[in-house]
Amino acid sequence: MPIVIVVDVSLSMRRPVTGEVFQRQHLAIHGVNTILDYLAVHSKLEFVALVAFSSLYEIVSPFTRDFDLIKSKLQQIEDFDKTCVETALHGVNTLVLEEWGSLTPCQVILVTDGTPGVGSLSLKNSLSTLSQRDPSNPFPVPFSFPAKLSVMCIAAQDDPALQVGLPLYQKLVDLSGGEGGVYLPEGPLSIKSVQTLFQKHAESNFASFYGTLKCGNLTSQIILSPVPQPYSKTNDFECVKRSISDTIEIFGFLDVSDVGSPMAYSRHLVLPIATAKGDSVTPGIKVDPDSDDESSVDDSRVPSFCVLLHGALKVENVVAVCLLAEDWYGIMYSWADSKKKSNLMLTIFEPGVNVVPWLGELDRLGPRVDFVAANNGDESIAPFPLKPTEKRSYSQNTVVWIRQAGLQADIQKILRHARKLPEKTQHFYKELNRVRRAALAFGFIELLDGLAAIFERECTLLPGGAHPDCALQLTHAASVLRKPYSRVNVVPWLGELDRLGPRVDFVAANNGDESIAPFPLKPTEKRSYSQNTVVWIRQAGLQADIQKILRHARKLPEKTQHFYKELNRVRRAALAFGFIELLDGLAAIFERECTLLPGGAHPDCALQLTHAASVLRKPYSRDVKYNITPLRTKFVNDD
Repeated sequence: MPIVIVVDVSLSMRRPVTGEVFQRQHLAIHGVNTILDYLAVHSKLEFVALVAFSSLYEIVSPFTRDFDLIKSKLQQIEDFDKTCVETALHGVNTLVLEEWGSLTPCQVILVTDGTPGVGSLSLKNSLSTLSQRDPSNPFPVPFSFPAKLSVMCIAAQDDPALQVGLPLYQKLVDLSGGEGGVYLPEGPLSIKSVQTLFQKHAESNFASFYGTLKCGNLTSQIILSPVPQPYSKTNDFECVKRSISDTIEIFGFLDVSDVGSPMAYSRHLVLPIATAKGDSVTPGIKVDPDSDDESSVDDSRVPSFCVLLHGALKVENVVAVCLLAEDWYGIMYSWADSKKKSNLMLTIFEPGVNVVPWLGELDRLGPRVDFVAANNGDESIAPFPLKPTEKRSYSQNTVVWIRQAGLQADIQKILRHARKLPEKTQHFYKELNRVRRAALAFGFIELLDGLAAIFERECTLLPGGAHPDCALQLTHAASVLRKPYSRVNVVPWLGELDRLGPRVDFVAANNGDESIAPFPLKPTEKRSYSQNTVVWIRQAGLQADIQKILRHARKLPEKTQHFYKELNRVRRAALAFGFIELLDGLAAIFERECTLLPGGAHPDCALQLTHAASVLRKPYSRDVKYNITPLRTKFVNDD
């Protein structure tokens, strides 16, 4: 999990500590160095960025794994004027979104002396004007990405300024999601108390995950990086909380083609831990293979199940299905970032047994030989609920813009390629055309103008050392996106509208053969907006589909067939998009509708709504092939 350290460099940080020769800023630097020293030993793979702020903010160091570089820059920061926490948080938002996007969780550590600032720039003024904000300039918290905010106050507990600022900083943490906290040194303010404060924070937040990987009688001690976070999600009627067990058990293997690329809660690098014998050997020193001293055995000569598993998964092109906790699963596989180097990775799914719809319920998987034997030896029968041609994989070249984050991720991918021009020229235009075609298919023409404006802004923000071709390509792309011919193909099955002509000319060009279709797609292939599809790019599309279901619900039993037809259509779309939460949401809406029915409502209305809500919460309703059918009452025919 990336870490952003935000250090207050206002004049109040220059106040000397009572009875000491050093200042609060010296204590802050010492505390940050304590965290960096801990990360250098226990979490070497973490990315850390350093931001300094007063009334303005400065990115002292972008995200890096070079902790010594951050330490050196930390010693060079200068003090400025007044404290403005809002400005610093705006800077954190910008830094993280540009580097990691809106889906990567980050740790934000705010190091300050506890004073909230004064005047219009103070934290008190910022929090008191939350409801009066202009939508174009919102308060930066909650962050635009999943975040855990920790405020480290370099102040004694009886400091008058801290007593004023403490409730304000606590409210700031609550606004961010409440996962972090405000932390104070214990006892008098000193180097030792501050070091203890930061050391405890590092141990509780950045400790490595040590566990055991088990498969039958084979075991291996492993480290997961980054550390997997506990799962917590509040539904309508329950709060789901899970923590990963110390023992990760492999209970089966599947072909990579069968698994595809399902939606993941998080991904982690799996590293083996050196054995007790290997720990006594200094890294990099070779030992004599003929030595009789067993304590000097080189790690490379000690058998490791983790290494064996990695090689087997890579050669056989399979994944290992793992049980992480009760009803919580993941897959382990070999992933290569280049042709020569590969890593053992763990993908963690969301808790539940039906998180990969095309595999069915994971707790019911078994040996393939048993399945073949149960089908009289017929190996042609697919063992999974969906055929390979029907399953939906997130690695396919499609766009999913149900939520704003999906569109943002696609645009940020284009911008990442743009900043690496001309090396990434082909990738840049490939992604740009993919997004452009999707926007035209959805009728989202405004996106093209938005992309053009983004490219023009990127040109003005290019650093001095940027390649000249970068500005040329961005300007060219922005210019073409605004041309009429870049958006003429708004009806794909008709082709380019500016090239349409009289049908008689087309027939004559084909020697009078009227059987040849004049358009790019045959009538059976074209996609019409009147077909039974869903378009949920914007919130209004989803709302309209739900309201249509509710309109039929209020006219039950006359509209029973229409009600279930629309409900199954929306349910299948939600499963195809991986939008499982929608099913629980619909169930809650139906239950609420039951309580709002007027006294003169037909009795079958409440019966059918309660039945639909109950079925939506059943595991088998997550199968796209399943159809929810009406509850058979005396008001509804069996057909």
